[in-house]
Amino acid sequence: MAKKEMEVVKGLDLGRYMGRWYEIASIPSRFQPKNGVNTRATYALREDGVVNVVNETWSDGKRNSIEGVAYKAAPSSEEAKFKVKFYVPPFLPIIPVVGNYWVLYIDDEYQYALVGEPSRNNLWILCRQTHVDEEKYKQLLEKAKEEGYDVSKLHKTPQSDPPPEGEGPKDTKGIWWFKSILGK
Repeated sequence: MAKKEMEVVKGLDLGRYMGRWYEIASIPSRFQPKNGVNTRATYALREDGVVNVVNETWSDGKRNSIEGVAYKAAPSSEEAKFKVKFYVPPFLPIIPVVGNYWVLYIDDEYQYALVGEPSRNNLWILCRQTHVDEEKYKQLLEKAKEEGYDVSKLHKTPQSDPPPEGEGPKDTKGIWWFKSILGK
């Protein structure tokens, strides 16, 4: 059975979407450490309409981060379909990796977001807070199911309360990147 076209948010207010989002659960991409905790994304809108992206996660007590940019896949479209571009590996950023970032759901208050991409291999449940109540989580799961996702593959992301402040010890070698490529 062919999967229906994914519904994507229309008319996303990019200004309101900016700031920090905590990963509540994900079907992670291969570029994310498998044992990452306190995973979060911070978005900042530039004057040219491009979004600066900083993704952070902690694994084995060290902060791993990768920076990139996001931009509308079709600038004239109302749909919240973005391309994200990162350069990897982090310690020698020369290879551009471009992925899809589709906002599938955002609540009216811009507190919860469901982000996916057309292959349905990756999914992120994001929240402005480090935790989501069970009722809201179930609603987000239902929405993901409606869009054709296998939610049994979702991993809940451990988040500490309060979240880590500052940079913390940094993984400058990018070892996590190799581990993630090897599926560790």
